[in-house]
Amino acid sequence: MKIKTMATSGIIAALYVAVTFLIAPFGFTNIQFRLSEMFNHLVVFNKKYIIGVVLGVFVANLLFSELGPIDLVFGVGQSILALSITILSAKFIKGLYRRMFFNTIVFTFTMVIIAWELNIVLEFPFLLTWLFVAVGEFVVMAVGIPVMVALNKRLNFEKLI
Repeated sequence: MKIKTMATSGIIAALYVAVTFLIAPFGFTNIQFRLSEMFNHLVVFNKKYIIGVVLGVFVANLLFSELGPIDLVFGVGQSILALSITILSAKFIKGLYRRMFFNTIVFTFTMVIIAWELNIVLEFPFLLTWLFVAVGEFVVMAVGIPVMVALNKRLNFEKLI
């Protein structure tokens, strides 16, 4: 792995953790608005961003989650699965906005994994919890589309890593 890729991944992970910390009380319950989730859109620009995003999720869950080690398995696993689906879909889905919308839908539906985790650990009702975490994820990811597009105009994410 190139030094530039490692450094950029570290910066992305650090940004993910910092943004998660800002809203920590709203990022680990059955109603989640984890603003740092908008960084998931980075894989639409370049698949190498998966490293920084997953590392960010791991560190954020390690530092801030009250659920313990199980959140490292479920939370990181959900991110890896959703990011991988988005990366694989790039062959078939053309256009930045279409890929970002698809990414938003993938993350929204894979929140079933987080709902399952919260059901197991905290005994929250599964379907209602899935609805809540999915809506929160959808809102953050949808709001993240114009934010990430605007940032891309200044930073050129495709070539940054």
